[in-house]
Amino acid sequence: MKGYIALGISIISEVFGTTMLKLSEGFTHLFASFGVIIGFGIAFYCLSICLITIPLSLAYAIWAGIGTALTASIGVLIWNEPFSIITMGGLVLIIGGVVLLNASHTTKPAEESSN
Repeated sequence: MKGYIALGISIISEVFGTTMLKLSEGFTHLFASFGVIIGFGIAFYCLSICLITIPLSLAYAIWAGIGTALTASIGVLIWNEPFSIITMGGLVLIIGGVVLLNASHTTKPAEESSN
């Protein structure tokens, strides 16, 4: 459970850092630039903590997938970025991939279950 809490904090921090990256306008705005450093610093620290208990492939898929979906949503809601059926399909495929990776980690391989 502790690993998933760290992963959640990592995702939120990464989305915050990415949002600040947009607001920094090429690191020309000081406050937003510090937000980038803080957001990504916390994100990678918490990601490393979650890897103690969560497999790398699963943690990274969840981190990237949810982070991408949240970042895309923020882009649409805050900056009126275009959102189409193709965008929606891409997000569904990303989330579907995360679900499949999660399912693969909850089932035991055939050779382990026979022992």
